[in-house]
Amino acid sequence: MRIGLAYNEKPRSAVGADDPASTTDAYVEWDEPSTIDAVERALSIFGNVVRLEADATFPQKLALAHPHIVFNMAEGLSGPNREAHVPAICEFLGVPYTASDPLALSLTLDKARTKEILAYRGIPTAPFALVSDAKALDQVTMPLPLFVKPVAEGSGKGIFANNLCESPAQLRERVLFLLDEYRQPVLVETYLPGQEFTVAILGNGPDAHCLPIVGFDFSTLPQGATPVYGYEAKWLWDDAEHQLEIYECPAQVPDELRAAVEGVSLEAYHALGCRDWCRVDIRLDAAGVPNVVELNPLPGIIPDPRMNSCMPKAARVAGMTYDQLIQEVVRIAWRRIHGRELVAGAEEAIA
Repeated sequence: MRIGLAYNEKPRSAVGADDPASTTDAYVEWDEPSTIDAVERALSIFGNVVRLEADATFPQKLALAHPHIVFNMAEGLSGPNREAHVPAICEFLGVPYTASDPLALSLTLDKARTKEILAYRGIPTAPFALVSDAKALDQVTMPLPLFVKPVAEGSGKGIFANNLCESPAQLRERVLFLLDEYRQPVLVETYLPGQEFTVAILGNGPDAHCLPIVGFDFSTLPQGATPVYGYEAKWLWDDAEHQLEIYECPAQVPDELRAAVEGVSLEAYHALGCRDWCRVDIRLDAAGVPNVVELNPLPGIIPDPRMNSCMPKAARVAGMTYDQLIQEVVRIAWRRIHGRELVAGAEEAIA
């Protein structure tokens, strides 16, 4: 059996000043070599793993390799549909792949489109406005405080501690900064002051289920820091040597709240058409109601247990090793595509 591994690897050198993605967090969504190596080792139980870096030559490499399935962890670099590029090319060439389809990936990357669908389905999400220029900002009438972020980024990219705006002047400064820096509309939404959670989901249809909920303890952030899990908390204040003890898994919450958080996460997962696996970010509003912040259908999977990577952390608490998590995603996808189980090393599985 041949398994294609589609990925984007973080460049070893700094981004050049003339690079179109020259912001300091430009490649934060891409994976370290250690993560790519760990996924390859986990996949090798099924057969021969073919690395397919998602660069300009990806279509040719995929056509030549023609794997039985592609494990997709490629985030893409540019454009509003960048996370959809790999699965779209796989579909064009008739190659099965893990995780969500191009439509779901494009919708979930666009936080405003995601929230529109959630609102239509009656799934709680914070009130919002989409600002594309300074003139549109003048039309925002929602009461302060408001939180702002680029509409189509992930992994904390563009989500900074000072994005919580408590005055009109601060709102204007932050929105204009983000518009200029990220060259895309800015999502302006009502600030949710309650607890924050992230929920890892595995499976499809009625078999989709939540792993133990991860809760965030914002008291571990530097004194006075905004209680959000953004860029600084993910990449500046936390590393393998000085781990930020921000996670609680399983989150110690009442059974009623746990059920509500899991329920709204699964509703969002199905509403956006996600497949195989996903991580859903949840935050409580002032009344304690779980609101969906965003969905991450290509979740981060850093293998080092010392690093705060939510999906592997939830899997470990559920009794799964890192390898078992990766392998389970392949099995779930295979079952969805072929309607039968994939048995490692069994030639009949791919007949």
